[in-house]
Amino acid sequence: MYFKRLYTKKEGGELPQLVIASDENVQSRFVVQRILELREEGIPLEEIAVLFRSSFHSFDLEIELSKANIPFVKVGGFKFVETAHVKDVVAYLRVLENPRDVVAWNRILLLLDGVGPRTAEKVIDDILTKRLAPLAGAPQATVTSKFWTEYQHHPENVRKLFATLRQVASPSIPPAEKAYHVMQYYEPLLRARYDDHNKRKKDLEMFLNITERYHDVPSLLTDMALEPPNESIVDVEAPGHETEYLTISTIHSAKGLEWNTVFVIYALEGRFPSMRSVLDPEELEEERRLMYVACTRGKEHLYITYPMNIYDRESGLILTKPSRFLEGIGGNLLEPWVVE
Repeated sequence: MYFKRLYTKKEGGELPQLVIASDENVQSRFVVQRILELREEGIPLEEIAVLFRSSFHSFDLEIELSKANIPFVKVGGFKFVETAHVKDVVAYLRVLENPRDVVAWNRILLLLDGVGPRTAEKVIDDILTKRLAPLAGAPQATVTSKFWTEYQHHPENVRKLFATLRQVASPSIPPAEKAYHVMQYYEPLLRARYDDHNKRKKDLEMFLNITERYHDVPSLLTDMALEPPNESIVDVEAPGHETEYLTISTIHSAKGLEWNTVFVIYALEGRFPSMRSVLDPEELEEERRLMYVACTRGKEHLYITYPMNIYDRESGLILTKPSRFLEGIGGNLLEPWVVE
């Protein structure tokens, strides 16, 4: 075993902040707001990074960054809206909202065994030419009362798809409930399609958490369709920085790099360290080293954030405590903030 004595030569400066957020979305909106403030103070986006333990921890933040028109690049994982399994689940919600969405129909039909492009085309043609009433204003007006039940002559797996959609077709059903039933139907397809289905399922659980804050499907779909802009933030753009981007990254991918300002998000017991790692001393020590790496990437400003009251679907537990790696750090070293 080797012992280190860590020290700094830097004098002055502000203390790192421990930011306690009432929930995940408040955490995301705090980070976005602080990034906008830092940018107006003259710190370029390329000198700011948001770090996290696992790729799915950034999903909610990615939506808020896109809504705020903050351009970003993600390192160490796919962007939320680019993952195939999230696109699949969103496609089910899109056809529920608008049965004329040919692209979404094609995507979910081709997920079915025995359904190729030709069969999918026949089903879609049947939907558009025989099952839908003429357009009359809102998308809901195109759906007849019998729409979800008139598919008995199609193959069994197609009929099962329509039976699932029929269960959640009512506009009065909240988006989270629709997404839950869709994901129950989709899980066997996920397992058959992807070797890393357990990891992808974790992504979908995060997506389900996100849907719970929406009151209607159109708003959810609008936010999911947002793409980060290709240029810097309008009105606070610095001359000569037309391709300026914020970095959001897994901690593994941030080793050896530094930024002026770093946000470490989801420093929550059960997320960082993960529940599984606490059962293995070696894995727990690796998580501790990752926390050290994350906290030493910032040259001037460090914000460590965690949301409270996070429901972990895998364990059935409510996660509320800060990471154990923050235990014993007093107010003289870490300034606590609470945001609601």
